[in-house]
Amino acid sequence: MFIFRLLFQTVLIALAQIWANKIRALLTTLGIVIGVAAVVSIIAATKGMEKFVLDQFATLGANKVWIFPRMPDQRRDKYNWRQLRITTQQVNGMLAAAPSLARLSPVMNFTGTVQAGEKVKDLVTVTGIRPDWHEIETRFVTTGRPFTSTDEDGKLQVCLINDKGVAELNLNADPTGTVILVAGRRFKIVGVVETKAVSPMFGGNEAQTEIYIPFATGEMMRPEPRMYIVAQSRGPELTEDVKAEVTTYMRRIRHIEPGDPNTFGVEAIDSAIEQFKKLATFLQVFAAGIVAISLIVGGIGIMNIMLVSVSERTREIGLRKAVGAKPSVILTQFLVEAITLCLIGGAIGLAIGQGLVFVLRSVPALSLDGAVIPGWAIGLSVGFCAATGLLFGMFPAIKASRLDPIEALRHE
Repeated sequence: MFIFRLLFQTVLIALAQIWANKIRALLTTLGIVIGVAAVVSIIAATKGMEKFVLDQFATLGANKVWIFPRMPDQRRDKYNWRQLRITTQQVNGMLAAAPSLARLSPVMNFTGTVQAGEKVKDLVTVTGIRPDWHEIETRFVTTGRPFTSTDEDGKLQVCLINDKGVAELNLNADPTGTVILVAGRRFKIVGVVETKAVSPMFGGNEAQTEIYIPFATGEMMRPEPRMYIVAQSRGPELTEDVKAEVTTYMRRIRHIEPGDPNTFGVEAIDSAIEQFKKLATFLQVFAAGIVAISLIVGGIGIMNIMLVSVSERTREIGLRKAVGAKPSVILTQFLVEAITLCLIGGAIGLAIGQGLVFVLRSVPALSLDGAVIPGWAIGLSVGFCAATGLLFGMFPAIKASRLDPIEALRHE
């Protein structure tokens, strides 16, 4: 109980001293205030940015994998587009060679004119897909039916249209069975596929008319299509297995010699997420560096002001020692005063940081609605402040505790 009472009384004395020199105390803790406010606001902004970006990644699907042609950086003049392009033969053998893949679909795009009755729309994106595309992209049919293996195997001239296309072509709310012209060919609409919004950070823009046809039908219309493959792994943890399996398969089927560069790319959404998380961690470590520098600067100021305080209160220290105060009590008093000063600065910094976070969340253009100061950042700031007070208050406290009472009482 004696220890707790001593600490309580010491804190009260420290607060009284700080209050008696308010302006000096405020200026002394300015470095700590700025450091804490900076670190908590930067960490909160990083958290908000991380939440925003991860939410955008989530719209793409956690298990998605893309396989696409890629020009090697070395000896670019050696390759032409026929060597780089992905072929149907390569697509058809991939699932058997990559057991970590659950499903895949080749994707080909071209633009063409679409006509529904008297309504004509130019430069419409027409996409050839296989039935598994719906599961991979999580884009399902809201009216009618999806593509089936019969559509693909029979190269049927059927199509899906998105709901934006239904509106732009003035079709009925349920357009199934309607015949339209796609690039001059007659296609029957068998279903309406939902329009999926894609974030502008991934190249998304305002929704437009989209027409989907069986991949084999598209191949018939474009005999040597330029395509890529969209696939889905059996689990996010199998990303590296998928990359290894697909890379081995593609190098073998493309007859790429050992030592030659890949003429294709394999990318997974998880890889991008991990890269972003590393960047976010780096930003948080950078913020911690900022607060460390600010706290060192602030700590030097604390030490200086505590040395001044010891000088100003030399007679008080001598009097307390003369009436029996132990050196440890004097040391504790000045140490607690230094720590209290740092903690007050930290509290002001946290309040300012919270205000900055509120401002960040209030600006719609920043997309930082998820900005929040995590508990560990508050704990880290408080811990740093206490450690700064302890470290930089130690020397003045030791100096005060070692003063000779007789010499101290003679001090003018």
